[in-house]
Amino acid sequence: MHKKNRVILIHGLHQAPFIMSLMAKRLQAQGFATHQYGYRSMRDGIKTNSARLNSWLENNHNPDQPLYLVAHSLGGLIIRDFVHSYPHWQIGRCVTLGTPHAGSVCADYIWQLMPAVVGKSYEQALDGTVAPLPEHIELGVIAGNKPKGLGQPFLSYHNHKLKKSAEELTAEQLAHDGTVYVSETQLEEASDHIIMPVTHTGMLVNKNVAAQTAHFLKHGAFQR
Repeated sequence: MHKKNRVILIHGLHQAPFIMSLMAKRLQAQGFATHQYGYRSMRDGIKTNSARLNSWLENNHNPDQPLYLVAHSLGGLIIRDFVHSYPHWQIGRCVTLGTPHAGSVCADYIWQLMPAVVGKSYEQALDGTVAPLPEHIELGVIAGNKPKGLGQPFLSYHNHKLKKSAEELTAEQLAHDGTVYVSETQLEEASDHIIMPVTHTGMLVNKNVAAQTAHFLKHGAFQR
């Protein structure tokens, strides 16, 4: 009997596993088996959450079967740490959604003003110092450029500062999804990168984002 490829779905900061439910259903319709992994995004740091994911897999996943990973925002940084720290797993392909691979300006501001709001997710993760991506990992990166969200006041302020300090900035350099800049999602080692007209949280319920995620998991590239 053919065994379906298993996709582990990892939520972001201040979220819970259920937020990935619609994405899970859409990936299941594309032939994948899914599991929505939950973790404590503020109380525990990235190393702890990565280790707990490894422990869960040791108890629930056959190491001979390839493993696919899809994560939103901070969850994508857990993917980065996990594949670096636990290289014995067979990783199929990974997709990150709105993940600030280069660090988060929004998180920087919050860390300075109200560090408790980001908790232990900042150090070695949202501060841009997460582990490098191993060469053999196929990673697809989806970014949003619809600028509406809770981080918009911080990013609007930062854009204003950038415009004052730079002679000329393009719309692409200022683009964000309401929480994360498009430029922050970029990672040189990634296999593919695509920008979609969605907000940071809205990408989780967008059918086109789900379709692109499934396409990358199957083919190693986004559909264009």
